[in-house]
Amino acid sequence: MFRRRTALSVSVTAALLAATPLLTACGSGAHPGAAAVVDGKRITVAQLQAKVKDVRAAQAESPQGTQLIMNTGRLSLATLNGMIFDRVLARSAEDAGVTVTRRAVQKWRDQAEAQAGGAERLKAMWLQQGIAPDEVDAMVRNQLLLDGVAKHLGADRGKPAGQRALARELARTSRSMGIDVNPRFGKWDDQQVILGETKDPWITTGQAKQQT
Repeated sequence: MFRRRTALSVSVTAALLAATPLLTACGSGAHPGAAAVVDGKRITVAQLQAKVKDVRAAQAESPQGTQLIMNTGRLSLATLNGMIFDRVLARSAEDAGVTVTRRAVQKWRDQAEAQAGGAERLKAMWLQQGIAPDEVDAMVRNQLLLDGVAKHLGADRGKPAGQRALARELARTSRSMGIDVNPRFGKWDDQQVILGETKDPWITTGQAKQQT
């Protein structure tokens, strides 16, 4: 089943230019050129910019390109949110001894594509959430890692109690990683495991979630 997760008259080209923020490498005083520092390792503005451009290019090629771009106007913040969360999740999975094989990723994706009505339809669904086609496998891997961490905790991610247990574990990991975000992008909330006012990246928003 598909569940909600954790969001004109101009041409696509004009919308692309308007919706893509100018990301300079000014950084913070302590970490010049950094969008964020997670566990002592930088996420550079250049890395963030590359991911944003990747999504915008894919959106611009879509028949619904203009609308997609307008609906993801805060893409840089959402993308940075996801990049930080990826590192938090990877650490939680490592601590729990959880690994994901390429075969498992492909199986999950095959099932999701079947439910979505095909591979292109699934990519289009994820693109609506600001996920580029070449990032789909990484997002599938995240879903499997979340399931694995929840299982390690003895929790069911499909139930409220399981979500709360998983949230507590991710918050614990987040606090341990000393996450420092460049103020221009907002402030990281360890308790909610989220950047500022962006949507929570691990509680679904239009992504296929397989029940196990």
